[in-house]
Parts: sequence; structure tokens; C-alpha cells
Amino acid sequence: MAQSIVNTGKVLRQIVIGQLQSVSEAQLDIQPEGFNNTIRWNVGHMIYWMDQYATLSFGSMSAVPSQYEVLFNSGTKPSDWTIVPPSKDELIQMLVTQLSNLSELAPERLDKTLQSPFAMGPFQFTTAGELFNFALMHEAIHLGVISSQMKLLR
Repeated sequence: MAQSIVNTGKVLRQIVIGQLQSVSEAQLDIQPEGFNNTIRWNVGHMIYWMDQYATLSFGSMSAVPSQYEVLFNSGTKPSDWTIVPPSKDELIQMLVTQLSNLSELAPERLDKTLQSPFAMGPFQFTTAGELFNFALMHEAIHLGVISSQMKLLR
């Protein structure tokens, strides 16, 4: 079961990378009507939170630049940015690096109990696998947002 979660994560991330490659640099910053953010923000948000979830789940060191928190944490938005966000190429490289790390993840690490339960709203996660599985759901939600935004850009 744990291996299937890892495999799902790898497939999901490959889809995200494929989607991003089909978007121009300029399209990354268009905020379609009815959306709170842009494709660039959604991709950066996915990178930032996958890094956070990996740190919480597996005790790994954060591997994203510190400005990602200011740009892409929950509650942020491009209209508030005062620093230059990462380029499309940098975002793709971060996605690929995280995919590589995911490919090296030993499935048995998902069975590990977290040092302390992680609460998000009414939900509580006690194992690395529970939290990592939530991370994949989170990523899939933002992939859906990106797909919707892309339809409006064509």
C-alpha cells in the first residue's frame, strides 16, 4: 500500500510538470477572473507545501529558498508580492528535484509515527503516510485549479 502512495505521488508530480511545460512564462502571471491567484502562485504553493509536508513527515531539511514562504504560503497572493518570483525554469527544476526525492522515498517511511500529530482544521494526521497522502490530495486540488486556469487562457 505504501508503495502505491509513492507511485501516485510520482505520477501526480509528472502530470504537474507536463502541465507547467505547456504554459508560457507570460501566462504564468495571468490571474483569470474568479481566481485568487495565478498559475505561478499555484505551482510555487505546491512546491512550498510539498517541502513542508516532507519536512513534517520525514524529518528532511527544507530544500526550498526562504522567499518561497513569503511568496507561496497559504494566504499569500501575487498582488502582494514585493520580490521577484522564481522563473518557470526554476519552478520546473524545483518540481523535478522534489520528484527525484520522491522516487528515492522508501515506502516503509510512510508507516512512521509523527513526532507529534499534525492538525489542519478539523483533521489530524498521526503517521507520515497520512500526512503525505494529504499532501498528494492538496497537490491534486491545485493541479485542478491550474487546469481550470489554463482553459481560460486559451
